[in-house]
Amino acid sequence: MDSERPVPVPARSPTVRLLMGVVGVLLLGFYLLLAAGGYLLLSALVRGATRADLLWTAGFVVLFTVAFGLSSYRFGTARLLAALDATELQPAQAPELHRRVATYAERLGVDPPAVAVARMEMPNALAIGGVVGTATVVLDGRLFRLLDGPELEAIVAHELAHLETHDSLVQTLAFSLVRTVVGFVALAVLPLSLLLRGFSRGRAWIRGDPLGTASRPGVADSLRAAVARAVMGVLFVLTLAVRAHSRRREFRADRRAAELTGRPVALARALRKIERASHPASGLLATLYVHAEEDDPLTRLLSTHPPMDERVERLVRMAEERGQAERPFHVEVR
Repeated sequence: MDSERPVPVPARSPTVRLLMGVVGVLLLGFYLLLAAGGYLLLSALVRGATRADLLWTAGFVVLFTVAFGLSSYRFGTARLLAALDATELQPAQAPELHRRVATYAERLGVDPPAVAVARMEMPNALAIGGVVGTATVVLDGRLFRLLDGPELEAIVAHELAHLETHDSLVQTLAFSLVRTVVGFVALAVLPLSLLLRGFSRGRAWIRGDPLGTASRPGVADSLRAAVARAVMGVLFVLTLAVRAHSRRREFRADRRAAELTGRPVALARALRKIERASHPASGLLATLYVHAEEDDPLTRLLSTHPPMDERVERLVRMAEERGQAERPFHVEVR
């Protein structure tokens, strides 16, 4: 295509070309110095450090990562509650629900959470907090009309199961660790990135094309892009691992809720009703929804929740193992 052809370099006087060549050489030298300095610094840190120093540094990094994750979790939880504008549901307003919450919380060995009602982007429930301060189970108000008693109870039990293992905190810490690892990878390849950047910028100025529009990418440009893709690849793989762990947590919470209530089918039916009453959404709570578009393989890999069909099928098998042959989750919600 014509739009992809290099733009011709405008004619310049010999003096201008000479000055641009000098700038190119100076830029190349500057980046070479930066790259060499970065390499020597990293090399000195690694070679000069004793095993104890490396262990101390690793411990400090882990401690900092955990502290940063805890801080992000605490303030993120407060921001999320404020954004939801949830209203706490008092025991006098729903005594049976609070009694069930207290019973299940005692069985799980967690402090009874507060129960709040909010208007979310679609019918849903989530459990947040609990590590510092009181946890809160937030229910969309439409769930009280959409679900019957056993179904609502099963959804609440599912959220309490997340509190038992502090799943939201684990996920926050995992993403903090991912950012830290990727940061170290980026730091390790920084000298090479600076070197390649210097060759790319210096070459452009020496050719009289400081914007790089008049020539095709050179070897340095291609190598720099490959390094960037490698760093992004590390980030992508680690993100996939964290998301896969999140999906396993969902299966565990489903199983734990079914054990607490003794009604796997009630949870399966509740999930189906929420799915059919909901539509894929984006925004504040998109990654927390029990429903997600499951047709795209990449979407499934990046989803925090497993496919709904698989969740329901597991619950049905659990019910059948218990001799509960009822399969009411096919009920249509209008």
